[in-house]
Amino acid sequence: MQWLTRIILAVRYIEAWGRGIRKMNEQCAAAGLPQPLYYYESSGFWAVFRKDTFNEQSLSELGLNERQVDALLFFKTKGEITSSEYAQKYKVTDRTARTDLNELVEKELLIKRGETNQSKYLYV
Repeated sequence: MQWLTRIILAVRYIEAWGRGIRKMNEQCAAAGLPQPLYYYESSGFWAVFRKDTFNEQSLSELGLNERQVDALLFFKTKGEITSSEYAQKYKVTDRTARTDLNELVEKELLIKRGETNQSKYLYV
């Protein structure tokens, strides 16, 4: 009977964690922050909250040009862009747009999906 009590307690903890995790994710999303990282070991459970690194000061310190900084701030609201949209928005050639965007991918600030002219660059 004691093992049944332990199982019931474990289920209640897991349910509480589930609601808590969902609430933390929702609050971070509402505040425009990255989702927390979660770790579990036999000795405990941790949630690691990260600050929003997509702000003008942090991005400028990475050695990005003004277009790239502005584009990343724009990505926060839109979530994705193509190189042709980037070229139109910043009045640059397609080649310059691809160069700028690929540099952001190399710095792991964006994710590239697709391999053609219709590739989309996604906010991390």
